[in-house]
Amino acid sequence: MILPILILALVTIQRLGELVIARRNTQKLMAEGGVEKGAAHYPWMVGLHVTWLAGLWIFAWDRPVSFAWTGVYLALELLRGWVLLSIGSRWTTRIIVVPGEAPVRKGPYRLITHPNYLVVASEIAVLPLVFGLTTYAVVFSVFNAAMLCVRIRTEEAAWAHSASLTS
Repeated sequence: MILPILILALVTIQRLGELVIARRNTQKLMAEGGVEKGAAHYPWMVGLHVTWLAGLWIFAWDRPVSFAWTGVYLALELLRGWVLLSIGSRWTTRIIVVPGEAPVRKGPYRLITHPNYLVVASEIAVLPLVFGLTTYAVVFSVFNAAMLCVRIRTEEAAWAHSASLTS
């Protein structure tokens, strides 16, 4: 019973730490003239992620742990690290576009347009599977996919608008 609690605690600490980094990066980007897009859907996205993690605390804290799925989750965390290192101080949980800047195109961003969203979508599916919560993984993956449709469309429009201002 200690292992699931340890895993959930580490993920919770990681997410809280990322919120601190995201807030700092957001403030920096806004100070550089950044403009936030998609603020209306942001609370819904936060609510989705908070509900996902809180639900895992409720349903998974005493469940057996699959070491195979834990390995997959750890591999995703390595990818997450690569994403965060590649985007650096431009990473935030909000959509902030600094006029005149182009989207990041290094690291995994060379290979796909939205690697962070791919990692997050994978984490939302895989972490519940670590605890054998297949239905939970499917339900939250569907909700997250709907959120990502809004999010990616908003982000793409923000970058397209920014590019039109600089050309």
